[in-house]
Amino acid sequence: MASTEQWRVQFDADVTFSNGGGLQVQEFRLDVPGPDLDAKEVGELLVRHLGLLMVGEVRVSGLRALREPHKGGRGVDAASGAGDGGGRTDGTRRAVDLSHPIRHGMVTYPGLPGPEIGDHLSREQSRGHYAPGTEFAIGRISMVANTGTYVDSPHHRFADGPDLAALPLDRLTDLDGLVVRVTGGASRAITRALLLPYAVTGRAVLLQTGWDRHWGTDAYGSGHPYLTGDAAAWLADQGAALVGIDSVNIDDTADGTRPAHTTLLAAGVPVVEHLRDLDQLPPEGFRFHAAPPAIEGMGTFPVRAYALVGERR
Repeated sequence: MASTEQWRVQFDADVTFSNGGGLQVQEFRLDVPGPDLDAKEVGELLVRHLGLLMVGEVRVSGLRALREPHKGGRGVDAASGAGDGGGRTDGTRRAVDLSHPIRHGMVTYPGLPGPEIGDHLSREQSRGHYAPGTEFAIGRISMVANTGTYVDSPHHRFADGPDLAALPLDRLTDLDGLVVRVTGGASRAITRALLLPYAVTGRAVLLQTGWDRHWGTDAYGSGHPYLTGDAAAWLADQGAALVGIDSVNIDDTADGTRPAHTTLLAAGVPVVEHLRDLDQLPPEGFRFHAAPPAIEGMGTFPVRAYALVGERR
């Protein structure tokens, strides 16, 4: 027979926030599934229970388990829109473009060539093929796959992983969207603690760092915010459908192991990089789309990423 015992923990905690300030609690009590949680696990429960955003570090002390009935706790869903009005809209549906336009010669990632855009058949040349007054243009583009705003499939990292053609559309389109705002933090790292207040299962998790403000400048290519390996593992374990970022790379490019790419793509979670204008979205209550062409044998390609905000009339 399953045990009917219920447990709570009592502890003191010091919480520091990545954008400054802190919080202290004394003899705080929380419902827990059992008596064997360690200080790190209790700290994470505290962050989720209180819906704390922009958490830098949690230090738990004086931890002890208490055999007593659960008192209940706040749901995580409410925390995901804390302070921002959640996903409320005025009932008017609008599309928000989240992609950088692709232009001839532009730099996306330092060291990679820019696209070459021109004519395969110009309008002037086409006039000899059609009736008078009728003309067409057939364009031509040569570019590396990592150009503009693009999606990485598992094949980008793993030779036997699904390529663009094998990516399920339900991992790329009509996804319930969530924006995690991490602008203004003192650290470049987007840690697990910063994500804990959010309900991410089955959602497109879009990390708004504000780095898109540097797009098209030398500053864009270095010193960028990134997702830590531990945070990527948490997103994968929680079942995020897709993860996007408005930075030059979801990983710290100084780390050659690329832990965020490796962990997310191994779990089949597509990654969208070089997003823009995430500040134009509500924290939740929108649908996210970012589908590439179905190209066999290729792991990365540009997308027209966009969000639909508001109710369909």
